Amino acid sequence: MSTDDYILSHIDAEGNYLHALWRASNLCTPYGQMASGHLQGRMLKMLVRMIRPMHLVELGTFSGYSALCMAEGLPEGAELHTFELFDEQEDFLRQWIGGSPYAHFVHLHIGDALQLIPQMSTVWDMAFIDADKRQYVQYYEMLLPRMRSGGFIVADNTLWYGRAAEGHPRESDAQTRGVLAFNDLVAADSRVEKVILPLRDGLTLIRVK
Repeated sequence: MSTDDYILSHIDAEGNYLHALWRASNLCTPYGQMASGHLQGRMLKMLVRMIRPMHLVELGTFSGYSALCMAEGLPEGAELHTFELFDEQEDFLRQWIGGSPYAHFVHLHIGDALQLIPQMSTVWDMAFIDADKRQYVQYYEMLLPRMRSGGFIVADNTLWYGRAAEGHPRESDAQTRGVLAFNDLVAADSRVEKVILPLRDGLTLIRVK
């Protein structure tokens, strides 16, 4: 048994609905591997259980897997606003989010989060960033002043297939440069506490002071 298989056999099950969504993500969408999946999905739910946010925002819905995992952990009365740039995902998303028992927590927005979120007056308790890596710095700078003190920003893919640790920004593609710039910015930011977990492709936990 591999280490990954061992871990998955010793954590909470993802459930039939999420497993079906994971399969549909891989069968019906391009780049299906971008869906969070079993381990990271249970981690996101656990973080939500621990933080207990009433106002949660997600940048990059993709197939809705991570949104539904986080929604599963929300307390009653909370809301999750998730933003997806690509409108070709909308029919798929509305079907799968709408069919979930946690759909009442989720507000789906189709459009550019960098334009839509500044129009909202919400103070966020928790944010999950998993969108265009080239814009991670812009996402962070937009979200940070809109977070409550003690709130958390969680950023996915911050090891970026191991390329982040290679550290050659001038020779890197735009997405790798975006991740490197984000990691450097957060590491030097005294307004937050931060830790990078080597989970899947890297998950950075950021606590706003």
